[in-house]
Amino acid sequence: MDIARQNEEQAAFWNGVAGLGWAQAQEVTDGILQPFEKLLVEAVQAARANQVLDIGCGAGSTTLAIARAVGTNGHCCGIDISEPLIAAARARAERQCAPVSFIRADAQIHAFAPLCFDMIISRFGVMFFDDPVRAFTNVRGALRAGGELCFIAWRSAAENPIMTAAERAAAPLLPNLPSRQPDAPGQFALADRYRIRAILEGSGWAGVDILPIDVACSLPERDLMRYLGAVGPVGRALQVADDDLRRQVIERVRPAFDPYVRGAEIRFTAACWMGRARAP
Repeated sequence: MDIARQNEEQAAFWNGVAGLGWAQAQEVTDGILQPFEKLLVEAVQAARANQVLDIGCGAGSTTLAIARAVGTNGHCCGIDISEPLIAAARARAERQCAPVSFIRADAQIHAFAPLCFDMIISRFGVMFFDDPVRAFTNVRGALRAGGELCFIAWRSAAENPIMTAAERAAAPLLPNLPSRQPDAPGQFALADRYRIRAILEGSGWAGVDILPIDVACSLPERDLMRYLGAVGPVGRALQVADDDLRRQVIERVRPAFDPYVRGAEIRFTAACWMGRARAP
């Protein structure tokens, strides 16, 4: 499959049901992923970066947090392929009167101004590249010499069983759920640390370091089905399901999360990589 076709498929995916679902679940997902946002803000502050690019910025929570961290002497720009998510990000920035900018484009091929950032960060945004070597080569060109890359990506599905609990439970009712393909664009595309290293070194990055991180996450139990009904393979299926099927799926899926209930919260440990590198 050629790169143009691949880009079209990703654009269609994130500008359709997937992007709309993530935009609808924005508040819940931001709460779940807030610990990772904190890690990236700390990385930016430690690097004393001022001009920051946020890849796969989604609805803009991390972009806005970075903008607050760099203050009036800096700037954070978010880029995402999804129009629904970029629209949500711009609306949030306007409400907060935040000095940020957003680009609706594919970071893999977007013509960035050269050498315009001193740091690139991403919170679960770099796993969706169709051609990751090309993508990381392209974004590296936007970074000044010595500038840093810091991103967070999921480790394997086996290490993150909660992430696939809904689809495992719903499989008898939703037999056409897409299967997870190793190394294909998606949540677990960068599960293999050796693949990450090969991609980064093959795209011209230096000082590559890939560290495992295990991060405690949570969400209110009352928000669980709202979240599951909007994102992921099951969420996308439910958005087009009839009322009866939706009810059956929810009844079957909800008990799969009982092992993670602690009082009024769902709690779990997210097994991820923090990838770091620098532009030579």
